[in-house]
Amino acid sequence: MRLLLTLFFVFIFSFGSIAQNGTPEDYLSAAFHKERREALRASMPANSVAVFFANPVRNRANDVDYVYHQDPNFYYLTGYKEPHAVLVIFSETQNVSEGNNYNEKLYVQQRNAQAEQWTGRRLGIEGAKTELGFDNAYNGINFLNSGIDFTSFDKVMYEDFRDDYRDTRNGADLYNLVQSFKSQIQLNTSFTIENTTGDVEIDSDANMVVKTVKKDTRTLSRLMAGLREVKTADELVLLKKAVRISAMGQREIMKAMHPGMSETEVQGVHEYIYKKYGSEYEGYPSIVGAGNNGCVLHYIENSKMKVENDLVLMDLGAEYHGYTADVTRTIPANGKFSDEQKAIYDIVYDAQEAGIAVTVIGNTMQSPDAAARQVVYQGLIDLGIAKNASDARQYFPHGTSHHIGLDVHDPGTYGQLQANMVITVEPGIYIPIGSDCDPKWHGIAVRIEDDILITENGPINLSAEAPRTSSEIEKLMKKKSVLNGLELPDLD
Repeated sequence: MRLLLTLFFVFIFSFGSIAQNGTPEDYLSAAFHKERREALRASMPANSVAVFFANPVRNRANDVDYVYHQDPNFYYLTGYKEPHAVLVIFSETQNVSEGNNYNEKLYVQQRNAQAEQWTGRRLGIEGAKTELGFDNAYNGINFLNSGIDFTSFDKVMYEDFRDDYRDTRNGADLYNLVQSFKSQIQLNTSFTIENTTGDVEIDSDANMVVKTVKKDTRTLSRLMAGLREVKTADELVLLKKAVRISAMGQREIMKAMHPGMSETEVQGVHEYIYKKYGSEYEGYPSIVGAGNNGCVLHYIENSKMKVENDLVLMDLGAEYHGYTADVTRTIPANGKFSDEQKAIYDIVYDAQEAGIAVTVIGNTMQSPDAAARQVVYQGLIDLGIAKNASDARQYFPHGTSHHIGLDVHDPGTYGQLQANMVITVEPGIYIPIGSDCDPKWHGIAVRIEDDILITENGPINLSAEAPRTSSEIEKLMKKKSVLNGLELPDLD
């Protein structure tokens, strides 16, 4: 009976996050997004308004677009995943004569049966109300004449425009929404003063006072960074799952790796594991660099046909319900570190250990970098690769830590570490071919990256399931993979 109960609860746990229609149910709730809007509102200056736009649809080629990905701030505050939308948040409740008071408005894509047959169901106004919890939801076209008097606010906050979107000739597409907003805030008119602290400008020709909009393109980014750098309990559930999925990918490739694999095949193993666990996307382009390719920090070609006996640097992260991990392991393709590979690897491991040890509340985001850098520099000097710290820096050219969350490089204030932040600790050593040192070190690249949760009781390595020490990696690489028996027909 105890066994039957155990199996029952395992079944419920495993499948309880799947709705009856087969779709996941473990997305962030409408209550989460509403609470985040309330948190933003509480931090906004008095008599201010914040305006957010959905991400643009980006074209891949001809009539094919890239898979749509929502702007992280927009998703964080709304849960809305569709394009061509606007969110307006007011610092105080707006009292209107009709009695329909409001403190936020969401403008969404209009329902369109013909369009939905091609690209899928749209939430529309009713969906925004019932599924996302907005009392005041409107079709996007209503934003073109919103009736919002932006001149009445002491500050109108928005992020500066990059104008990287197309005019699709849809009257309520992002292009038109942005153009309308620019007009409503007088962005390109002769009487606009960018980020002004005053509220009027004299038109000498007309001998009259013209009210201007007090625009602010800086404060909103800072406010959102302050919110997003500390994760809520709901966010940590999804982020931890993304990290564990990524660690499982690293474990499986350690078992499946062999010298005859291509970089793309290595990438494919990781990404298959992600999909197997329900990850929708990769959080960023996957990096798989064998040998000297690993010395290119953001190498994404992954085009080497055989990894041979090189070290293979694998920097990949699963994205689960919007939250992305960022995990890197470097392993010997043949299952055994050479003496030179191990010497470099162990320096990076020791540096990471030093960096993780100082990821504690009260330290700064720079603390892990300082600790790791000291170990790397001294290790390179001891091996005769570098003459001094200044010389060693070329072999460790990047920072050690950044936030992760809805973005792989999540926004943050980069001040003191706080509980429930999740940051990376990722020291590395890269010695490109042609470096000014003994050629036996040439082409060796090592990065070890883990996702660290800051807690009251010290750092927790969320990606620890993927082995990190050289001996643990070699041990796991001796085990068989479920993928070892996969054989496909020869196409040549």
